[in-house]
Amino acid sequence: MKVVILAGGKGTRIGEESQFRPKPLVEIGGRPILWHIMKWYSRFGFHEFVLCCGYKGHMIKQYFVDYYSRYSDVSINLQNGRKEFLKNKIEPWKVTLINTGLNTLTAGRILKIREYVKDEEFLFTYGDGVSNVDIQELIECHRRHGRIATITVTKPDGRFGAVKINEADGCVENFKEKARSDQSWVNAGYGIFSPQIFDYLGDGSDMLEGRPFELLAEKNEMTAYCHSGFWSPMDTLKDKEYLEELWLSGQAPWKA
Repeated sequence: MKVVILAGGKGTRIGEESQFRPKPLVEIGGRPILWHIMKWYSRFGFHEFVLCCGYKGHMIKQYFVDYYSRYSDVSINLQNGRKEFLKNKIEPWKVTLINTGLNTLTAGRILKIREYVKDEEFLFTYGDGVSNVDIQELIECHRRHGRIATITVTKPDGRFGAVKINEADGCVENFKEKARSDQSWVNAGYGIFSPQIFDYLGDGSDMLEGRPFELLAEKNEMTAYCHSGFWSPMDTLKDKEYLEELWLSGQAPWKA
C-alpha cells in the first residue's frame, strides 16, 4: 500500500523557515519533518511514498535525488572522478515526487496523483505533523467499518485557560487550565482512503477538508479513528522548537 503525503503548501504561518525552504523540509533534530513522518510509516512496513509537491517542490526532489550520497560513506578517486559508495543505512524506500501545482488546493493535489495509486486503497497524511498513531490499527479500523475514508482524530493538548466571567462587573469567577479531555476532536491527518474517494473530489477546486469531507460525512462514508496518543502539527516556530526539544531530549514519541 502506498503512502500519499501532501507536501505542497506554502507554510505561511512558519514563514521564518518556509521563506527559505518548503515546510516539509524544515528540520527537527537535523532531519526534515518529512523524513520523520516517512520513518514512522516505514516502521509499519510501508516503504512506498507518493509526495504531492508544490511550493519549492524542486527542493524536495533534490533532497531525494541526493539522498543516497548524502547519507552514505563515499570514496572518491579525484584523478578519474569515480565514486565508490561504502556502508550506509539507507531506508528501503521508493519515493515518487509529483508536481501538483503551486496554488492547487488539497483535493486537487490528491486528484493529480490518481494514476500513481491506481485502483487501490492508500494511506495519506500531511507533510507537517508527527504522531505515534498505530498505522496497523488504523488500517484494521478502516477495513472493519468498510467506508470510503477513515481519518485519525485526536484531542490536542489544551493551550489556553478557560475563564468564566461575571458579565455584570467583569470579575473572574473561575479559571481552569483546559485539559486535553476538554478539547474538541480534530483531524490529525494519518488517514486511509478507498479508491472511491476520487468520486468525491469534484474538479479539485476545494480543500479536501471542505466539501469532499462534508459529502463523505453526509453519505455516512467517513470513519473516525480515535487516537489518544501523541500528535503535534508544526504550524509555527514555537511548534518547531517544541518538537526539537522532544527529539534532542530523546523523548520524541514518534521516533521510529
